[in-house]
Amino acid sequence: MSSTITFITGGQRSGKSSHAQELAEQLSDAPIYLATSRVWDNEFKKRIERHQSDRGEQWTTIEEEKHLSKLELKGKTVVLDCITLWLTNIFYDNQNDVEKSLKEAKTEWNALIQQAFNLIVVSNEIGMGVIPENKLARKFADLQGWMNQHIAKSANEVYLMVSGIPVKIKEEKG
Repeated sequence: MSSTITFITGGQRSGKSSHAQELAEQLSDAPIYLATSRVWDNEFKKRIERHQSDRGEQWTTIEEEKHLSKLELKGKTVVLDCITLWLTNIFYDNQNDVEKSLKEAKTEWNALIQQAFNLIVVSNEIGMGVIPENKLARKFADLQGWMNQHIAKSANEVYLMVSGIPVKIKEEKG
């Protein structure tokens, strides 16, 4: 038995996290929020606190910056928020090496989804706008796009969030 994966992607402030939480609450009375963010500065800390206040008491929060597959999640309903911040940690720790980061991320992802659980994954579509002038930003946009493709291939359902509206773009018929 494998995981059931719902992948939610979209732009910043498009409603991805809210939709993920709603789906999780429909599936479980005790969902898990898997937070991947590092606290980079005060502004980021406030973003994290806002996300935490959006969740009810039924939620359990697990913080893990990189090594997602080490967690025991079998039988649980988990919101992984988010792939972009997780990739940022991997990319930063690999001195911005795209190939090394992509290999590490794919290996970790493939190990994570071997468990049988409901996984709702939040990510960002950062490559839908103007190509960044900054070389580092271009490298990260490539990494994000390739990893999003990898996750979407393994997902049972994929949603693109547009202005708070989930648009289903993939559904596996079972």
